[in-house]
Amino acid sequence: MHAPAVTRSHLLARIAAAVLGGYAFSWGMVALGMAGLFALDMPFHDAEHLTAMLAMLVYLVVFLWAFAARSLPRVWLVLAGGGALMAGAASLLQTALLR
Repeated sequence: MHAPAVTRSHLLARIAAAVLGGYAFSWGMVALGMAGLFALDMPFHDAEHLTAMLAMLVYLVVFLWAFAARSLPRVWLVLAGGGALMAGAASLLQTALLR
């Protein structure tokens, strides 16, 4: 049994998904984490630093997962879609905190 041939465009799509999708997912996680922790009365800068440290680990995991996953559309859906959903939820939570 041999490994399937990987085209240049498929490899570039994987790299883009890993870098850009991983960034979007991590950014959404930071935004939601900071808003959530601040809502739970954690000081702002403590929430900021904690979520930034966790984001580095999350980015590493999703970056590697983007190359290991079988389905490239699923990778984009989870990373970009999940990042957008978390960013939207963070925006709603921040708006609620300001009222």
